[in-house]
Amino acid sequence: MREWLSHARSLLVMIPWVGIATVVMGAISFLSSAFDRTGALQHRVAVAWARMLLFVLMVRVEVIGAEQLDPDVDYVFCSNHHSLIDTPLMFGNMPRPFRILARHGLWRIPFLGWHLNRAGHLPVKRESPREAVRNIQEAADKIRSGYSILLFPEGRRATEGKMRPFKPGAAHIAIRAEAPIVPMAIVGTRRILPPGSSHLRPGRAELRIGAPIPTRGMSNRDGKELIRRVQERVAEIAEAEVYE
Repeated sequence: MREWLSHARSLLVMIPWVGIATVVMGAISFLSSAFDRTGALQHRVAVAWARMLLFVLMVRVEVIGAEQLDPDVDYVFCSNHHSLIDTPLMFGNMPRPFRILARHGLWRIPFLGWHLNRAGHLPVKRESPREAVRNIQEAADKIRSGYSILLFPEGRRATEGKMRPFKPGAAHIAIRAEAPIVPMAIVGTRRILPPGSSHLRPGRAELRIGAPIPTRGMSNRDGKELIRRVQERVAEIAEAEVYE
């Protein structure tokens, strides 16, 4: 009975509120772009949207390891990806402003797509090698102009509870921009909203931030080894019973 009531609350209360908040805040983000072409104001709107969603969904998030980041350095952030909750978790709790690389299909979604376009986020077209090369260059240019970049290098959510192999694009972006790459792990969101489920369960999640890995002096030949190191470190952070 309790499980049924929990599922009903998800379908009748939480999910509708997620939709309403996305429409309202997406429209505000779109309108705010008339006053700020840098994307900074839109990012603040996205942070407010994310925190609103987490509040409604009763998700408590603890951020661990943020003290390892230098406020004067721009990074390539790489994280595992379990759940649709991961995106608001990141926007609501990352200790640094950032722009994302995400599949270009998101840009077709009303309100969400408007925000992504006006805020300076970057769409990825994985089906085209030429577009992939251009995406890497655009992301590196974005970092050089003073923005950190966030990616989920698995490319999509891990549906079986095990990380997919990381794609090397994140490493090539970091190497080209000579930016440190930061391994991060999201813990707990798979239980809150499993892939393919509509049952939202309130709970606690963690965003664990690892020590930055420098890339200065590396070349594209080092990309495969670098992304392997990043994935190994993300796995270690995620599996640690106590992370400090």
